[in-house]
Amino acid sequence: MRHLIFLSLLALAALPAHADVTDSADNGFTSVNQVVIAATPTETWIAAIRQVAAWWDPDHTLSGDASRMSIEAWPQGCFCESLGDDAGIVHLTVTAVSPQSLLRMTGGLGPLGVMGVDGNMTWEFEAIDGGTRVRFTYAVGGYAKNGMQELSGPVDRVIGEALKRLARFVETGSPSPDE
Repeated sequence: MRHLIFLSLLALAALPAHADVTDSADNGFTSVNQVVIAATPTETWIAAIRQVAAWWDPDHTLSGDASRMSIEAWPQGCFCESLGDDAGIVHLTVTAVSPQSLLRMTGGLGPLGVMGVDGNMTWEFEAIDGGTRVRFTYAVGGYAKNGMQELSGPVDRVIGEALKRLARFVETGSPSPDE
């Protein structure tokens, strides 16, 4: 019984402590999502960066195959997707790295990449009692035909789900809630 209670508490810890579009206007928005993961910053960083292909949602790739995703965690590194035969896409470019603490990437993630927008996505890893607080902040600005406000909610949900998948992967070995 104690084991089930402990597992239930771990599952609750992986739920977003905060998920929100903190501001939104015609020309941009900011999405902030965070979770507490029951693991050290080192374990969490390694999973987030070196094992992105294991937790990234294949539905949010061009190829439909998350195993093609990679992150090069150094300045001017690439959050990329290989499309085979020397083809691929840069989803975001790494602009700042402080191992086990911060990764900042610039660009338009997913469909934002083909619009007149740009963004800064910051992943922060903070040691706290019981694990690591991970915060994904994505500030996006630029031109979109119908304004940026209608994009903020869907982007926030995708980023929030990515963070939940990371938390589940670190804590259970599977990003899926069903496994």
